[in-house]
Amino acid sequence: MTKEKILLLGATGFVGNNVSKLLIKEDLSFEITSKTNGTDLCNLEQTLLLFSSIKPDIIINCAAHVGSLNYVTENAAKVMLDNSMMILNMYEAISKVNTEAIIINPIANCAYPSKADTFIEDHWWDGHLHRSVLSYGATRRFLWTVGESYSMQYNIRSINLLVPNMYGPFDSTNPNKAHALNALISKFVKAEKLAQNEIEIWGTGVAIREWLYVEDFAKIIINIIKNPNIIGLSEPINIAQNFGLSVKELVFIISNYYKNKFQLNWNHNMPDGAPKKVMDDTKFKKVFKDFQFTDFKLGIKNTIDYYQSIYPY
Repeated sequence: MTKEKILLLGATGFVGNNVSKLLIKEDLSFEITSKTNGTDLCNLEQTLLLFSSIKPDIIINCAAHVGSLNYVTENAAKVMLDNSMMILNMYEAISKVNTEAIIINPIANCAYPSKADTFIEDHWWDGHLHRSVLSYGATRRFLWTVGESYSMQYNIRSINLLVPNMYGPFDSTNPNKAHALNALISKFVKAEKLAQNEIEIWGTGVAIREWLYVEDFAKIIINIIKNPNIIGLSEPINIAQNFGLSVKELVFIISNYYKNKFQLNWNHNMPDGAPKKVMDDTKFKKVFKDFQFTDFKLGIKNTIDYYQSIYPY
């Protein structure tokens, strides 16, 4: 068992919830915080008080204000403000408490330039962001910038994990807040439970995305906590499989789990985002040589089972 004091930020959110459950399973002692349990990371005084009381050695930074493409556009200024303040306060607080701490940052792949279709780490700053994710994507680049700045002045170490779209249990049931694939699955579950014949799907269905089962991300976090000096983590790294599917292909896979053949109504008024987001896995395979990702169809089944277990919503 690691002796480091671990602090999990955003512990009640989608990613944080899954990381929390695996930390417990691995018998790793840790502290949690989130806005829902009383600590507002947008408030520097509260953040300093929390960090001073715990004095963490490892911070798992799952705290974020984010939602669907539609959500981060409608709430662009608030998304930018909240995330920027949380990032600055986190680094400023740890600089006052423990400059030898390690901060593990998941960075969503919306930080990659809009015109790239295969995302390679050396080029993740080489161009403008897609406008549909401008507010949140800019804060992901800002997260890296702040980490580098605090490394330059205080020698604080950050491990930056560039992640594709995630899916899996414990996400929001609100389609405007949930991650795209989870929102799709929740709609199918709800339609079956209500005996509906039609399902509205946002966008055209042509956008291609890579998908990461959230429990696999949690396993990567555990791997890093147990082996923080793995060679290859000094620079941002894709958590990648180099494989993507279109939304239409996803809908087909999900549909196969249901006897009822729903009428699909594609809402072209909702944004698709960038045409293609697939991540190069060359570096990942060198750094995490033995890592096995969850079979995609098994991950889909597990996510369907989760949403069925929490219905009604």
